[in-house]
Amino acid sequence: MITVDYVRTMAAYSQWMNSRMMAACTAIPAADRSRDMGAFFKSLHGTLDHILWADMIWMGRFRGTALPVPKAEGLLRPDWDELVADRAAADADIAQWAETLTPEWLAAPITYVTKFNPHRWTLPAWVPVTHMFNHGTHHRGQATTLMMQLGVDPGVTDLPVLPGFFDGSLEVGASKVPV
Repeated sequence: MITVDYVRTMAAYSQWMNSRMMAACTAIPAADRSRDMGAFFKSLHGTLDHILWADMIWMGRFRGTALPVPKAEGLLRPDWDELVADRAAADADIAQWAETLTPEWLAAPITYVTKFNPHRWTLPAWVPVTHMFNHGTHHRGQATTLMMQLGVDPGVTDLPVLPGFFDGSLEVGASKVPV
């Protein structure tokens, strides 16, 4: 099982990486960001949009609220500026949510139904929480490849480079995250 500190650390890491990537991608011309480059979600914009959509899906499941529906063109946020703003808002929301977690909540069962493979899952909450962060990291890795193909270096993406992580000064909420 994962710990509350793990969730808070991953929320901080995801927020930091998403912020860096969105800022770097803003410098890429819109036509290049939206160009089909043969990735699973076609374009860099599509890949980053998918990460936001999935995070919103998981947060909806964790809270028992309605799930977002992509627009007709298959994107949740086809407008780049909306995607950037909503990504930042979602990351702030995830970080706040992580501050409310308890070990008991992480151990408790959560039940949800997937859209693409209609199946009712009941798992300890820590399993889908781990998956949410793993999913984002996986697709950010794909996005960094697309960024490099477009001539933008995403920089170092390793967790220990998260500001404050290595020296133990990373503060998440009211507490320092132990290394």
